Amino acid sequence: MTALSLRPARLDDADVITRFNVAMALETEGLALDPVRAGRGARALLGDPQKGLYFVAERAGAPVGQLMITYEWSDWRDAWWWWIQSVWVEPDARRGGVYRALYAHVVQAAKAAGCCGVRLYVERANAKAQATYRALGMKQARYELFESEI
Repeated sequence: MTALSLRPARLDDADVITRFNVAMALETEGLALDPVRAGRGARALLGDPQKGLYFVAERAGAPVGQLMITYEWSDWRDAWWWWIQSVWVEPDARRGGVYRALYAHVVQAAKAAGCCGVRLYVERANAKAQATYRALGMKQARYELFESEI
C-alpha cells in the first residue's frame, strides 16, 4: 500500500473538501448539503485560521481523507480544546489507517500547541465511527449535546 502523507489543507483544496463534506453529511446524517454554500464555508475557514483548520491525508498525491479542527477556550483549564469535525475517509481507503494517522497527527499538534485535549461529536447511530474512536483511546464524555438552529 502506498504511504500516507498528512498536511494542512490549502485554499486550492476547497473543492475536494467541499466534495468530502457533502458526501459525509449525506452518508452520516442523510443530509443533502447545498454544495455552493458548503464550498463557501470551506473557503471561509481555509482563508481564516481563526475559524479553524483542515488536515488532508493523501496517498500517491490524491486526497483520501480529511478532518477539520475548531477551537473552544476552557476557562476551567486555561487552555484550548480542539474539536475534531468534518471527518471523511474515502470509502475505498477505509480500514487503511487514514483516520488513525489523522487523529495521531492532530493529537501531536494539539499537545505542541498547549491544548488540554481533543473532542468530537458523533451521530448516536454511527456505531462504526464510535468503535474507531474507542479503539484510539477516546472515551465517551458525560455531556449531552443540545442545539438550536436559527
